[in-house]
Amino acid sequence: MRTVIGIRSGKPSTRGGDQPTPTVWFDTWRQLAGVLSDENRALLRLIREREPRTVLELAELSGRAASNLSRTLRTMEGYGLVRLNRSQETCSVRPEALVTEFLVVLD
Repeated sequence: MRTVIGIRSGKPSTRGGDQPTPTVWFDTWRQLAGVLSDENRALLRLIREREPRTVLELAELSGRAASNLSRTLRTMEGYGLVRLNRSQETCSVRPEALVTEFLVVLD
């Protein structure tokens, strides 16, 4: 569960052929730091280890407010770091960590 992270510099890449190609891109360091903060990386590990059945269960496990947690999870889903599995029957959402290890590649 590892992915390669890159930061778009707005200029052509000068990476050599031996460096891995990023699969997740951020526009700025600030954006990367916000999404992959210590707290959010701990959240990804918690999802992987405890496999909560709902976002509410994850909120209880993490001690974070469900509304803020939902916003964070949607942001992470946009980057492909988590999958939010929505149940048609119960309207609940089960978070799934897709990535818990990161390799950041710089030009």
